[in-house]
Amino acid sequence: MARINTLGLSNLPWFKGQRTHEGAPAKNISAEQQLRRSVLACMLWEDQFYEDGVAIAGRIRELVAKVAPEKVATLAVEARTQMKLRHAPLLLVREMARLATHRHLVAETLMSVIQRADELSEFVALYWSEGKQPLSAQVKKGLAAAFTRFDEYALAKYNRATPVKLRDVLFLCHAKPVDSAQAELWKRLVEDQLATPDTWEVALSSGADKREAWERLLEENKLGALALLRNLRNMAEAKVSGELIKAGLGRMKTERVLPFRFIAAARYAPQWEAELEQAMFRALNGQSGEGAAKLPGKTVLLVDVSGSMDAALSRRSDMRRTDAAFGLAILLREIAEQVSVYTFSDNLVRVPARQGFALRDALHASQPHNGTYLGKALEGIDEKYDRLIVITDEQSHDAVPNPKARGWMLNVASYQNGVGYGKWMHVDGWSDSVIEYIRAAEPVIG
Repeated sequence: MARINTLGLSNLPWFKGQRTHEGAPAKNISAEQQLRRSVLACMLWEDQFYEDGVAIAGRIRELVAKVAPEKVATLAVEARTQMKLRHAPLLLVREMARLATHRHLVAETLMSVIQRADELSEFVALYWSEGKQPLSAQVKKGLAAAFTRFDEYALAKYNRATPVKLRDVLFLCHAKPVDSAQAELWKRLVEDQLATPDTWEVALSSGADKREAWERLLEENKLGALALLRNLRNMAEAKVSGELIKAGLGRMKTERVLPFRFIAAARYAPQWEAELEQAMFRALNGQSGEGAAKLPGKTVLLVDVSGSMDAALSRRSDMRRTDAAFGLAILLREIAEQVSVYTFSDNLVRVPARQGFALRDALHASQPHNGTYLGKALEGIDEKYDRLIVITDEQSHDAVPNPKARGWMLNVASYQNGVGYGKWMHVDGWSDSVIEYIRAAEPVIG
């Protein structure tokens, strides 16, 4: 069970105003800011260290009504397209559909946030989570527009025996095919006659020998980067050829893969860490931008390694919040001219400004993962810098001062209150969009 304000601080006589779960003063922020921090690092309905997923989802529902419809719509699209979140954007659109003030933007927003065919049926399931009811006109319009963008492979891949099926959505939204070929495709969908897609899920569920299935997919280069990274442990257990796995890691496309994916993969498949690191460096070269200007001057990078950062991102995930933090640190290390790297928990510890997995190891081993004394850590940094970047879940025991120069607070959690406001520039989430935001914003901020 997630821990929620276990110290009972709000009952103490000295307590004034908002506080983080660990007791530090937290700034009162607008409803829009609260919604952003709740959404942009949110694995919907997943428990976090201090709050359970139901509470976070409930807060998101309540906040939608308090934020301008255009802002909610923009946030939903940002969460899906830039932060690569799947369920939180759908929840935002569902709540927009309840509100007379917001529902005029539902069709356009829904069409934008549905990026995978299974999200069509997932949205309807979410819409009916409190009981079946007719879909609104705006919802039907958005689903119909989104339905037309998926080809046979995409529909067949996600044509699953779930309570709400893709053909159910097709009937409900009354989508119109764009041409006769799409009309024939939808007829095959309705009749359950779609061509079987050659995916790893299908190959393994068909009863074929697992080793043979994996090796065929690797030889035919039919595994995407994420599928390969997520299944390294399964391949090892099936005794798949190590040479085939190394070859697959060597040629996989890495442009859209963030460093924390490689960090998580290396934890459960350490025998391929060298190949994973090389793939990660290829990804870093693409994400830091070939020929792109580095962040000028001196950067101090401060990474939270407190106990709450060791929590898993979701129940079914091998990834921890530290993976997201270390991945961002590795990426930031590549785009800054001069870097000093520190961790904080109970203490402030300087670590070598290494690269790749060596930096991950240095961050993880720098000190015990205990309390969260961000204020003390900030006071302990005695070198001059042009920018200070803190990667944290923003839960601190002590008060957090303003930065001595430009300060960025990168929040990798969805807790209600945080410390990264005031004179801090605050960013929520852990995708490469965070890095691009800093790169683009600094020349404007000056």
